[in-house]
Amino acid sequence: MTPDQKFARWIKYACFAFVFVFGYFLMADLAMPLTPQAMATRVVTKVAPRVSGQITDIYVTNNQAVHKGDILFDIDPAPYKLAVEQARLKLEKVTQNNAQLDASIQAAQANVKANEAVLQQKEREANRLNTLFLRNGTSRQLRDDAQSASLAAKANLVASEARLQELKVSRGDTGAGNLNIRVAKNQLEQAELNLSYTRVVARHDGVITNLQLEKGAYAVSGNPLVALVSDDVDIIADFREKSLRHFSHNSQALIAFDSQPGQVFDARISSLDAGVSSGQFDANGRLAAPTQSNRWVRDAQRMRLHLSVDGDFPAQLPAGARATVQLVPENGIFAWFARAQIKFLSTLHYIY
Repeated sequence: MTPDQKFARWIKYACFAFVFVFGYFLMADLAMPLTPQAMATRVVTKVAPRVSGQITDIYVTNNQAVHKGDILFDIDPAPYKLAVEQARLKLEKVTQNNAQLDASIQAAQANVKANEAVLQQKEREANRLNTLFLRNGTSRQLRDDAQSASLAAKANLVASEARLQELKVSRGDTGAGNLNIRVAKNQLEQAELNLSYTRVVARHDGVITNLQLEKGAYAVSGNPLVALVSDDVDIIADFREKSLRHFSHNSQALIAFDSQPGQVFDARISSLDAGVSSGQFDANGRLAAPTQSNRWVRDAQRMRLHLSVDGDFPAQLPAGARATVQLVPENGIFAWFARAQIKFLSTLHYIY
């Protein structure tokens, strides 16, 4: 065989290999899609105090595992203890004022009864003197004085009744629904709640990270001071739209983590995001801005899947750990190729 014939043979082999590899990748992309755009994510809670104050004690260290309810740090409780005491004193003051109002109401009720008795007496005197005046038994002045006294007694009665009503309105409900008592108790509960907020605790299990607190630092309400990384891990993977047409919720998948070379973990599709950021538009009052592209075939849109690992989960898997996800078709032959494909890539992680 001449050198030219050998070269031609190698060219044929190379073309055949290219066509085979191209066909394999085309078939694999359609029937058993794979993506390296995947990672492990964890919920990161920004721990922020609900009250402001100076930090007095710190009970955790960086990268320390904590459980729900564990104390993270304390804020100086002194001013909030004073606020609680002030609210208690106010509640006692309101209770005392209500007692005084009760006594004033009793006095006003007695005054009303006294004025009623006086009014009845003055009316009887006015009627008697008016009868005598009609019989010429008394002077007009005495009759007029008696009528004036009766009117004055009636006015005093109205004034005493108004005073009694004013005291009752000020006193309010005499039971547990008294407005002044409820307001004072509400302020006391708020002060006690603020005092409880001076002790900041973990709201869920996780790991403290990026801890940069020092005793004496001033904490501002609502400003995050600590990052708490949850123990719950969510695997996300971005696939092209057409690659997902044969897969749905609970479809089988395989995951190879970069930190676990040579290992493949069984997983399931738990959910598919309802959309991506490019499909979100703000109602900002402006005209639409159509996307411009000079390419004949545009880049494929990628959609995000969420996966849950079956069985044991890799230990010490940090948030942001990269992974490769292989979707497994139902066809047995394609499923075998899919497993071989992800196993090969997982083995390559020993090298790269």
